[in-house]
Amino acid sequence: MKFPCLPTLESIESARGRLAGTILRTPLIRFQSEDIAAVIYLKLENLQPTGSFKVRGAGNALLAADPSGLKNGVWTASAGNMGQALAWYARKLKIDCAVVVPDDAPDVKVEAIRGWGAEIIKVPFPEYQSIQKEGAYPALHGLLIHPFADESVMAGNGTIGLEILEDLPEVDTVLVPFGGGGLSCGIAASIKAGKPEAHVEAVEVAVATPLRSSLLAGRPVEVPYRSSFVSGMGAPFVFPQMWPLASRSLDGSQVVELEDVASAIRLLAERHHMIVEGAGAVALAAALKQPAGKEVVCIISGGNINVRQLTEILRGEMP
Repeated sequence: MKFPCLPTLESIESARGRLAGTILRTPLIRFQSEDIAAVIYLKLENLQPTGSFKVRGAGNALLAADPSGLKNGVWTASAGNMGQALAWYARKLKIDCAVVVPDDAPDVKVEAIRGWGAEIIKVPFPEYQSIQKEGAYPALHGLLIHPFADESVMAGNGTIGLEILEDLPEVDTVLVPFGGGGLSCGIAASIKAGKPEAHVEAVEVAVATPLRSSLLAGRPVEVPYRSSFVSGMGAPFVFPQMWPLASRSLDGSQVVELEDVASAIRLLAERHHMIVEGAGAVALAAALKQPAGKEVVCIISGGNINVRQLTEILRGEMP
């Protein structure tokens, strides 16, 4: 099991150069929030080519890799968005790609991965998490692009922070969905390098709060976990590779309820005409409770949601 380091500002700047011209420099827009205390901005990673921020990390890891190491293809373990991003880039580079997915992965994401030409390998959820923890799957012999515990992946994710600081130098707080930790730690590395006094906080859903519980305990602890429509984030534990980085670089974790996430999805649809998935809306759910006077950026991390779930949420129902 490899333990990565936080990316440096230099490596994040290099990642931006590699990614230039292949992904979007996503807009930062003001949330329509006259009735909300805080000043909220949305970083729209749901507009990326595969519908999530994952193209940044996947792309940087592939483009930075030694070409000789790609002869057997690439693979990852992903509930959907990293799999789509890696498959998309692999197709562009004409590289074989395989994605190990949990057996409860949303069909919309699995079919999108398959649509980009990747091989799909379904495993039980506990085995899937074990593969992510150990960084190994004997049946596959290509280059592993770990979905979060990889310095090149985190450096690619960190380019989001560079863009935020350029567009909103006065930012007070950046709220980031916390899954494996690669997005939040990558963004923290770039934000703290450019504006050390700014806060970067994780956001978790109440059905899975390993980071908040571990931070309160001062050590990694396991917590109850329940799957929900907020797919692609949440686990009973903070992955061992990421605990040292998350505990050192993040300024805390805020917890939101599933009902708050559903409400945020509806608000994004109503006020900004955007389709956003559960994980993509958790930061806004937290921001809506921030005090007045703060300049808060929410990472809208993705928009790949099941149509049935979206329909139920828009009707005011819980999927």
